[in-house]
Amino acid sequence: MTAPQEVVPRVIEPRPDPRLTGVAGLVLLTVDGALLGAFGVVFAQIHTAGVPVPMGVVLSMLILPWLVLRAGELDDRPGVAAAPLAAWFAVVAVLAVGGPGGDVLVPVNWQSGALVFGGLGAGLWALRRVLERGTGG
Repeated sequence: MTAPQEVVPRVIEPRPDPRLTGVAGLVLLTVDGALLGAFGVVFAQIHTAGVPVPMGVVLSMLILPWLVLRAGELDDRPGVAAAPLAAWFAVVAVLAVGGPGGDVLVPVNWQSGALVFGGLGAGLWALRRVLERGTGG
């Protein structure tokens, strides 16, 4: 007779559903896009010693393409990959509208134009990269 073999229990680690992690990642990237829009508006009008320093523009132009490219890694469909850009633009557009009492966070000046056109340009550039990568171009 042979000696009984020792039975070693197998531990099965649960793996998260890739679709769920993709959706969660996309939601986080979209929320980040919205927060970036709010920070961009707030920091676009900063002055340092009387010199305008549009940090909101710089932040938007650096971070927004990264958000779009990461969303494009999760799903390369244009509407999905552009979700952070759409959230950013929606927040900037809402904050550009005058509030109660005529308060405006986005006055008509060069910093505001640089924020809108710089952020849109950087986000659309990243979206184009996602589309080129998705088509093999």
